[in-house]
Amino acid sequence: MTVRTHWLEPLLAPRSIALVGGSPRPGSVGNLMVKSLLAGGYPGSLAVVNPRHSVVEGIEAVASLADLSGPVDLAILSVAAHRMEGIMREAIRAGARALVIFDACLLDDDREPRLLGRLKAMAREAGVPVCGGNGMGFYNFDARTFASFQEPLDTRPGHIAALCHSGSVFGLLANESRRMRFNLLVSQGQEINASIADYMDYALEQPTTRVLALFAEAIRDPDAFVRALVRARDRDIPVVVTKVGRTPESARLAQTHSGALVGDDRAFDAVCRRYGALRTDDLDGLMAAAQILGLEKTVGEGGFAAILDSGGLREQMIDLASDIGVEFAPLSRATVSALEMCLDIGLEAVNPLDAAGRYNERLGAVIGQCAGILERDPGVAILAHEYYRTDRNEGLPEIGETARQIGRDSKKPYILTNSLGAADNGSFASAMLDCGVPVINGMKPLLTGVRCALAYRDRHTIGDDAVEAVDPDLVRIWKERLSRGDGPGEAEVLSMLGAFDIPVAANRFCRSPEEAAAAARAIGYPVALKTAVPGLLHKSDSGGVHLDLQDDAAVRRTATSLMSLGPEMCVAEMVRGETEVAFGMVNDPQWGPVVMVGAGGTLVELLDDRTSSLAPFGALEARRLIEGLRIRRLLDGVRSRPPCDIALLSAALSRFSAVCHALKDVIVEIDVNPLIVGEDFVKAVDAVLIPRKTVERHDGLGPPQESAARPAPVLTA
Repeated sequence: MTVRTHWLEPLLAPRSIALVGGSPRPGSVGNLMVKSLLAGGYPGSLAVVNPRHSVVEGIEAVASLADLSGPVDLAILSVAAHRMEGIMREAIRAGARALVIFDACLLDDDREPRLLGRLKAMAREAGVPVCGGNGMGFYNFDARTFASFQEPLDTRPGHIAALCHSGSVFGLLANESRRMRFNLLVSQGQEINASIADYMDYALEQPTTRVLALFAEAIRDPDAFVRALVRARDRDIPVVVTKVGRTPESARLAQTHSGALVGDDRAFDAVCRRYGALRTDDLDGLMAAAQILGLEKTVGEGGFAAILDSGGLREQMIDLASDIGVEFAPLSRATVSALEMCLDIGLEAVNPLDAAGRYNERLGAVIGQCAGILERDPGVAILAHEYYRTDRNEGLPEIGETARQIGRDSKKPYILTNSLGAADNGSFASAMLDCGVPVINGMKPLLTGVRCALAYRDRHTIGDDAVEAVDPDLVRIWKERLSRGDGPGEAEVLSMLGAFDIPVAANRFCRSPEEAAAAARAIGYPVALKTAVPGLLHKSDSGGVHLDLQDDAAVRRTATSLMSLGPEMCVAEMVRGETEVAFGMVNDPQWGPVVMVGAGGTLVELLDDRTSSLAPFGALEARRLIEGLRIRRLLDGVRSRPPCDIALLSAALSRFSAVCHALKDVIVEIDVNPLIVGEDFVKAVDAVLIPRKTVERHDGLGPPQESAARPAPVLTA
């Protein structure tokens, strides 16, 4: 007897299937799901459950699940929402080990808990995995199991495991499977009882999987998702993700569409950075990256090269590559010399290469020869060939022959591309993929795929320093203080940061003009004077920040004015530096503390210049975040200004991340803005902290309530 090795095996590789609602009526979901399994050549036993018919598409039908000869691995439930609860209960009682549900499970006159919630509770209690509802089922090419009402047009297996919450995306990919070649294609929909992480875990068990491609609306099980990313990283299987719901409006629609809470996109981006997942903006880019990464070829040292037969298209490629972040590899002298021997007069031997000379009988052979020269350049890791070829127009056949030869012989990824995304070349693409050459339509998807392939190669070499240890006694003290629930003021937050060895400006809390003047003398002029009224988060907007005060009289006069906002004030040393930077942390309810660094002062909102990562991290990761800022050049010094101490800033950011992680149970948000960075110092001059218990929600229907945010999950690297 075969031993089951994965929880989803009865679902995705069932030995027996009951088709509940299978129908002989052409075009119905019940008929299409039967035909899909037959078209795929399903090797197991099939039974139809339909009391109105004795045979459906040549398969014996029974009146009910109780009439089956024995339990089945998988029951596919093609029934309407008003019958779903009863049929699902019947299937579980009959011993079904897994279920597929197509219906959206919505009722007009539903009660609480809603039908979808009741189905989830039933499935969890029975321990039965469920694909759907509101999905299209799945194709498991390895198991020849096509559990869907989308009939397969092509059943040739491949190496891309694609998981998509959207049923429409499933349909689009299924219709293009000949040019992409999947081993697993799943439309998991509402994930009644199996999350995207479960399907990822199953795909990683499939020996045919070379790349995971995710079209995700929500991550419902963040801990399991991280574990799957770690497992993929350990097995050297790339994960490419298109995560929709990045904008507020898109996120609102995603909640309506899938019943999911879409997390903050910056937090999700930080998760992808930490665990090596590659992000794309759209479906075209996702599948282009999957096609390249799914090749049985390694991206070696070097960069990207391209050959085209158009100067205009070459200029477009250069522009788009700059936008997307793809750099072209410099060519060796030997390559340049060899190209110059082939090219017509007026064509320059550069990368990307326009090889279209005079249109004569030699043009195809010349372009093919140039492609071979580029492929052999040791500095070229990936080669793309722009080739006008459709299923109705063969173009220059010599180019196709060269492409087949390079695809068979080269160890480097070699891609054909048509600059027109709408090019009708599916048959040609399928034939070329048989030779190991993907055909990608559209220049943006091509370049997105190339960027992902190069990034995946480079992530193997990225490491980090050890995370700095945080004093456990200090952590205990500040946890106790912050657990009281009353938000600390600026001076207390700066005191906390200073206690953890994050450099801060000297400051003192005061409640009168006389106390302010005495504090200023103790700190030393000039000073800054700021309001410290509790709950006032944006002091400068309220006229609550005054800088460069030179003497007692100025301090007393300013303090008297500030007392109109409240008696609490803070006197701080006047720090003069070259650049203002901001640190921040948001404790995401799914992913935990996400630390941000960006342009500081008033630029924090104007520039939207920031990078982020999951806390905690070491100094190397901190430096990478800083290097990714647009204000990075300011830190190097401009004109007569000296360069800032990047190493000191990186160390402070790393230490800040460790503190945020250590205090994650009691802090929801913290902003340190600005930090003044100079030639040999970094000093935080203002900070705001929101403890967990003071977060309030007010929806207009009742009094503010204490936050019910659950503790963030522990993520393991």
